[in-house]
Amino acid sequence: MKRLLVYCEGPTEESFIKTVFAPYFLNMNVIAIPIGVGGVSKYSIIKKELIRICKKDYTATVTTMLDYYGLPKETPGISTATGNIYDKAKHIETSVHADLGGLANLIFNLSVHEYEGLLFSSVSAFEGIADDEQLVELQNINNDFETPEHINNSYYTAPSRRLEKIISGYSKVNDGTTVARRIGIDDIAAKCKHFGEWIAKLTAWAKEGVQ
Repeated sequence: MKRLLVYCEGPTEESFIKTVFAPYFLNMNVIAIPIGVGGVSKYSIIKKELIRICKKDYTATVTTMLDYYGLPKETPGISTATGNIYDKAKHIETSVHADLGGLANLIFNLSVHEYEGLLFSSVSAFEGIADDEQLVELQNINNDFETPEHINNSYYTAPSRRLEKIISGYSKVNDGTTVARRIGIDDIAAKCKHFGEWIAKLTAWAKEGVQ
């Protein structure tokens, strides 16, 4: 079986990888293993860790689930990224990969704008976690943006802060994982272009050499 090491932002993403992402790829004979970062404060740490992980085991493929929102300002490509949010994310991903020496077993990926944005792919998945009034608020946010990935990039309006403000007692790890599991990888990928491209890339890798 192939092995996929997922270097991820924190416990929320780690739970998503274990509970939703890993079973999805296990069906493709891929063992996905999360490597929790516990937050990202400096790009130099990201660089050092990814190089170490990739070079430690060339038989495994390494990918990342790091939020575009809150990336360290010194991350390669941030200051030169232009265009829409997808153009910017791809530019940063390419710039980081180049800065890391083009590691052959690395698929560098960003969540746009952050993991919690993906959960807006289906507001109905929040039933039982949010009441009817809160569900309407969440749907109104959805209606204001082109896609869940466009829910935006500031301290007060990032998806996670919107959820915590609307739903009292919202648990990023437990509730976030429940919602993601209810939606499923395929439906999230259908609503979220950048996430979908990541899943497609990993799926193509998983099927390489399979007869």
